[in-house]
Amino acid sequence: MRICEEIESRLRDAFDPEVLEVEDDSESHRGHGGWREGGETHFNVKLRAPRFATMSRVNRHRAVHAALGPDLVARIHALALDIGA
Repeated sequence: MRICEEIESRLRDAFDPEVLEVEDDSESHRGHGGWREGGETHFNVKLRAPRFATMSRVNRHRAVHAALGPDLVARIHALALDIGA
């Protein structure tokens, strides 16, 4: 399974989001640190779920990282998060 698909699957399972967009933005970082041939190094995620309504920004980010798990986070160089309720 591609990393993009793993991100989407884990976030859907954890948050039952109303909006979930996962974009592989690796190509725009070609030649920069962390970039690998084949991509799947840099991602943009837009996530909207009711669960985030009472959480601070820091706690939202912590929850997303926990849902992704250390195994998946270790394979990602950059993860830009746009999280809301």
